[in-house]
Amino acid sequence: MTYPLLMNPEEMSSSLSGSLLLASPILRDPNFHHTVLLLASHTAEGGAFGYIMNRPLEKRVSDLLDEKDLGALAEVPVFLGGPVGTNKLSFAAMNWNVKKRELSVKTHLSTAEAIIELGKGRVVRGFVGYSGWSEGQLEIELELKSWITCKPLRKLLTNEPDELWTAILDDLGPYYKLLARMPEDPSLN
Repeated sequence: MTYPLLMNPEEMSSSLSGSLLLASPILRDPNFHHTVLLLASHTAEGGAFGYIMNRPLEKRVSDLLDEKDLGALAEVPVFLGGPVGTNKLSFAAMNWNVKKRELSVKTHLSTAEAIIELGKGRVVRGFVGYSGWSEGQLEIELELKSWITCKPLRKLLTNEPDELWTAILDDLGPYYKLLARMPEDPSLN
């Protein structure tokens, strides 16, 4: 049986931009434990970058910026986007197209652009840092089965961050549902 949300090999040989990466339980890097990562950009030659979508910092934009004219942006949640560049705040705007069942994403937004996107009804998030891979690095990690790739789901925007990893794996099929409930150390089972 195939599951339509998983990426097939033909899709994986091309750009994974716009895809989700779910950290496999075998990935032992604490920066990525049980993370759901949205790949904003990817090419085999240029590497990849994206944002962790399920690591909220319990902060709002107004906690990090002193600007007075933030409007609704002041209340936008801030997430840890990854271990790289954690001294910078960036914005991404996301919109779920119900008819096409796809996610559109704009990244590298300025404060003014983020405010405009909010006015259009987009979901905007702030990110401290990002996740990045050099040329070929992500491909090696994919071969090692460190990441599970799938198409973006609406729950990326609607589910609570601490439930996201499990909720998406549940949608991928029975094997992934078992993975989502695997104990941290299976030898203690």
